Amino acid sequence: MSSPLAAPPPPGKQPPSLHGNDEQVVERRTLRDYYVILRERLWIALPAALVVALVVGYLQAKETPMYRAAATMQFERPERVVLNEQVVDSSVRSEVDLNTYIQILHSGRLRSMVVQSLTPEEVKILQRPYLQDLAPGAVPPPPAQLIGSYTPLSLRNSFLISITAENRDPDGAALIANRVVQQFMRYLIENVGGKNEFAVDYLRTRAEELRQESEAAEARLQDYKRRNNLVSLSASVDIVADRLRSINSALTSVRLERLNLDVLLKQIERIQAEGGNLLEVSYIATYGNIPSLKGQIAELSKQQSILTERYLERHPKMIDLANALDVLNQQMQRSIGQSIADLRTQFSKVTDSEVSYEREYKAAENDQLRLGELSVEFKSLENQAAVAKNNYIQILDRLNQTTTSKNLENIPVKPLDAANVPGKPYTPNFGRIIRYCVSLGLVVFAAVAVGLSFLDDRVKSAWDIEGFIGANLLGIIPELADVPDSEKHALVTGNKASPGSEAFLSVYSAVKIQSKLDFPKSVLVTSTIPGEGKTMISCNLAGSFARHGKRVLLIDCDMRRPMLHRHFKLTNEVGLIAWFEAGGRIPDDPIADPTLGITKVDENLYLLRSGGRSKSPTELLENPLFGQFLNSLKHHFDLVVVDSPPMGAVTDALLISGNTDEVIYVCRFNRAYRKHIRLYVKNLRDSKNELLGIVLNGLSPRRIEYYSNYRYYRSYKKYYGSQS
Repeated sequence: MSSPLAAPPPPGKQPPSLHGNDEQVVERRTLRDYYVILRERLWIALPAALVVALVVGYLQAKETPMYRAAATMQFERPERVVLNEQVVDSSVRSEVDLNTYIQILHSGRLRSMVVQSLTPEEVKILQRPYLQDLAPGAVPPPPAQLIGSYTPLSLRNSFLISITAENRDPDGAALIANRVVQQFMRYLIENVGGKNEFAVDYLRTRAEELRQESEAAEARLQDYKRRNNLVSLSASVDIVADRLRSINSALTSVRLERLNLDVLLKQIERIQAEGGNLLEVSYIATYGNIPSLKGQIAELSKQQSILTERYLERHPKMIDLANALDVLNQQMQRSIGQSIADLRTQFSKVTDSEVSYEREYKAAENDQLRLGELSVEFKSLENQAAVAKNNYIQILDRLNQTTTSKNLENIPVKPLDAANVPGKPYTPNFGRIIRYCVSLGLVVFAAVAVGLSFLDDRVKSAWDIEGFIGANLLGIIPELADVPDSEKHALVTGNKASPGSEAFLSVYSAVKIQSKLDFPKSVLVTSTIPGEGKTMISCNLAGSFARHGKRVLLIDCDMRRPMLHRHFKLTNEVGLIAWFEAGGRIPDDPIADPTLGITKVDENLYLLRSGGRSKSPTELLENPLFGQFLNSLKHHFDLVVVDSPPMGAVTDALLISGNTDEVIYVCRFNRAYRKHIRLYVKNLRDSKNELLGIVLNGLSPRRIEYYSNYRYYRSYKKYYGSQS
């Protein structure tokens, strides 16, 4: 008997087990369990892992290639004593000094010095990777943005500093790293001493003036280019010349095409005027379906000439041929007309194209004349900009020479290794991407497989039955795919040595152990959904008791979809429905009652069929006569096994359970949900039924080995297989 219902568990806590204990149910997984999880969901988790890894790898592989170059500087500790307080001692004497220089390398002032030191040619090198991505008319990034990022790093336990620059261009990366070193040395030179000397101040002031003059001259030149839409004079002339050549070539081609079309149209007009055959024109003869129509007309004409010798003009065959020829000739005339219309359309388009190219050619000639007029003023502005720039470079070079010669001996740093142009980008790093994607794929594979296992609520293991559902596991029936369907329901009674028959005998033993009632008694066999094998288990369980000397009656109470009579190759005219419709009297000898039709199907095993089909069998099942009838059968049989419909489909099984002594529940591997089974088991227990346990059906030998402790199936199969 089931115990009274317990109070519902508090929110957030897992409900207690229904198996007789109130402790919280916790599933403990071993490495073998996780291996099974990964194997069972291989074809779901593996594609997901591959997709994620490939997408991530593709996105990382499509990253913009970046190049990295590094230059190294060395600070020296001078072995001398500085006595003059007016002399600046710039030597590195502690880690604080070294960190100060690193912060200077990070400073915005040094970055500005690097930007200002870039020549136009160097700016073009830095702009080179961005040009292919620019939209038409867009301006490349400014020099301050082109420098990108560079990182000064103090090498541990040394007076070495590494300058690492990253850029989209390999030459640009080496250029920036070396230029940072150069400008840092210039900064040190300017700040070591002698900053107030007149020559240095004068040269610096003059250099600034010349720089402004050079920039002003360059600005005037650029403004002139913008106003007149010039890239450069020579480039604009080349562009216009190329344009003239291209337009002239296209114009010549269009003119030739127009002349050819004109000649063809005049030829057609002449043939039309003379009443000639337009099919002599190759364009018309090869247009569209004309060749096919021409062949069909020739074939029909040939047939007509042959039939003319045998039939008169009004013969039906001659009339049919004449009609077919008329239809084909009409189609031919329409196709010829369409070809002439298409030809005139082509002629019109070519004529329009010729006029358009003539206008473009005239405009290009005007642009060429305009460039000739602009060349004088453009060259003047270009010369002014070149002279101003040259003057600025000369005075800047003089300033550098003066400063360097004055302070060269006081510089505490020297370049150690210049940055080399990197041969390949450091990103995307395909080796690292492959390693990352493989690792990511493994993580996704495991996460998907394990995650699905936690989301999947279907019955898979003995723990699901005994731990979660809270019922006894009566046994595990292996997958019987190798056994013909005609033999599955008689494995035990057929005395065939197989893992299936041994599994049913083990269920028989478990039922005897779990049962608390003596014979005679009745047992209901049900399941959650159709297709879980309850009918097969009912037959073999009844056969097991019959084989051990018990007088067993097997009843087919699935009146909506009866199946037992088919497995025993019997008709279904007599049985429960026929007995009920005949008046439903409880017989003194049920075997002799013709309306029941109880048939002996094996030694000690009898079958009571459903006696037909019924869409609403509850009229019989809810009738008190049905319960009295089941009780009367126990006077004639030791065991009554009732095969009922699934509980998840209809309520018939719950109605039948009220008239039986014990219940055996059947669930198929990976088919029904645990929460549904637990609900139906609870309903059975609430109806005061003794639930003997659950039979887990449909596991392959490999799954049996990993999902339970029933490891003898494979050995059993090998043993009996070798004997047979």
